[in-house]
Amino acid sequence: MRKKSRAAAGILAICGMFLGAQTAYAQVEPGGWTSYSPGYNVQLKGCGQTNGLTFTLSCSSTSGEQRAERRFDTYTGGTRQFEGSFKITSMGGTRISLKQTFRESPSAGPYFIMAAERGGRLYSVEGGATIASGATVGTSVRVNTVNQVGNTHRTYINGSLKNTVSSPSGSYYDKFGAYRTNSGNGPITVTWSGIQFWRK
Repeated sequence: MRKKSRAAAGILAICGMFLGAQTAYAQVEPGGWTSYSPGYNVQLKGCGQTNGLTFTLSCSSTSGEQRAERRFDTYTGGTRQFEGSFKITSMGGTRISLKQTFRESPSAGPYFIMAAERGGRLYSVEGGATIASGATVGTSVRVNTVNQVGNTHRTYINGSLKNTVSSPSGSYYDKFGAYRTNSGNGPITVTWSGIQFWRK
């Protein structure tokens, strides 16, 4: 019995090591990452609502601030990777921001905003460039953003690099959820899952 117990304990220990390694494994640009869990606060404005990781803009207003998002802690320097998958479950509107990387003071403001149009096009709000297609209602889409501060900010969709922009030195933070862009409107309901963060 003791031999079996020791063997079982050894197997459990090996499994634990394997699971620990999996937790720290980044989906894109592997090597040297450490997983971490930043704090966040929920931001609700206008007709924005949230239930866990489900975010809803319930109105079709084309004015005012309509927002339901999680805003994560600010970071300075280094390289940070965000990963999450979203699924739009209903979309009567269009041009809704889903994932943002914001710059903090002294140069605060939108830096990278990825929005979705009705029909499935994902695009960069800053400049309007198409990032990907296929973000249709009911389809799960995985998003990875890698911000190498002072170098580049890279966006991957389902594991493929789709967008690269320069990343000035400074402080940043991540946001995701649903937010009406200046040219957009709801309603929309989107559910996020598999949220993870890494740094190096």
